Amino acid sequence: MLFPTVTFATFFIVVYIVHLVLQPRERAWKVAMLAASYLFYGWWDWRFCGLLAASTALNWLFGQGIRASHGRCRRLLMAMAVAANLGALSLFKYYGFFVEAVSNTLGSAAALPALDLVLPVGISFFTFQALSYVIDTGRGQVESCSLLDFAVYLSFFPHLVAGPIVRASELLPQLAQIPQRRPIDVSAAAWLIGRGLFKKVVVATYLAETVVGPAFAAPALASKTQLLAAMYGYAIQIYADFSGYTDIAIGIAALLGIDFPVNFDRPYRARSIQDFWRRWHMTLSRWLRDYLYIPLGGSRGSSAATYRNLMVTMVLGGLWHGAAWTFIIWGAIQGVALGLERFVTSRRAGLPESVTPAGPARAVRQGAKWFITFHVVVLAWVLFRAQNIELAWQFFIGLATAPLAGPVNLAAVALIGAALATQLAPDDVGPRLYRVYAGLDPTLQSALVGVWLFFIVALGPEGVAPFIYFQF
Repeated sequence: MLFPTVTFATFFIVVYIVHLVLQPRERAWKVAMLAASYLFYGWWDWRFCGLLAASTALNWLFGQGIRASHGRCRRLLMAMAVAANLGALSLFKYYGFFVEAVSNTLGSAAALPALDLVLPVGISFFTFQALSYVIDTGRGQVESCSLLDFAVYLSFFPHLVAGPIVRASELLPQLAQIPQRRPIDVSAAAWLIGRGLFKKVVVATYLAETVVGPAFAAPALASKTQLLAAMYGYAIQIYADFSGYTDIAIGIAALLGIDFPVNFDRPYRARSIQDFWRRWHMTLSRWLRDYLYIPLGGSRGSSAATYRNLMVTMVLGGLWHGAAWTFIIWGAIQGVALGLERFVTSRRAGLPESVTPAGPARAVRQGAKWFITFHVVVLAWVLFRAQNIELAWQFFIGLATAPLAGPVNLAAVALIGAALATQLAPDDVGPRLYRVYAGLDPTLQSALVGVWLFFIVALGPEGVAPFIYFQF
């Protein structure tokens, strides 16, 4: 069930009415949200619901056992919980990739049996949420909760299939106070949903169909200008697609009285790769930092150990996105870039203040840092988008050797420029626009929402492609 569809709109209207009716009755509200979430998830394939239910029951039991145990027993249960979650994720998501790698390396004689497994939608997201619950329980950071509360936490439909990755410490306390929820800011929710729909239906879909899809399908046949348009276009497409989803998810959750964490903060204005990861898919970045990078040792050891920890974290972060060498290399690029930044920063820290540029020289330096960061990110996205390494290589070769001339959709180029301009605009532009909208009479707000939806439908194509992050 996709957000920007009539089916989902109908589903959510019913859910919202049920929410309004049952909100004073805590247990009934939770049962209704749980049923709605399983209906939402089972819409793709009812078999997925069994896996989600099994994950819910198993992780809640692990949580209960971890909370009641101490010392070595607690550590053993935590290890078992982590192994069970990663084992299930690996079976569905990475088994085929592992079998192919073993076969290619050791030959067909060592090949493992192939399994025809369907990748459950959103398994990476709810597995990471389950992991955060059992780990935080072991750390004493999560209070005990009922099975019903945990089931709603893990399956709550706005975040279920593509995030944001909401931790138990962020959502469970809200579920414990449903009857006392504050009044809902409908204006803010409508603003987020409308913005997200425009990003996905208009921006992401249009760029995917006009410049990104054709060039990535056959990069050897594209001109340099077409490849450049596709490269920059995909950077905007993936941002509009994923941040559009999370805007809608946050808005929908807000209408149901639940706060989700912010997941994007204009990442293409970053002046370093570290800054980029503080702005892009922020809930995943924090998850990787708190549950992988810091437990590995973080930056507490030697420089070599820190570089190793960065590389391991980012390569595994790349693998989280998909079982393919393109994702692994993409993650490795991020790790190398973060390591180089740390190395340069450590060397620069010993320079005297007089060496640090000021005035126009500083502005030029900041501009150069943005330019380099942006293009490291954009070039790495080529590997993220390409179907395989061969097509990615053809794309890079084409950027260097393909003929310059070639027809390019000028409307798409203008859209790419406009989208990038919104990333670089002053910080107060968006909030000021929202304050103007929020200050209007509710009737006028509703009229503007209607006009905006008509505008989106008029500009959007027939049908809506699944969100990019559904595959992860």
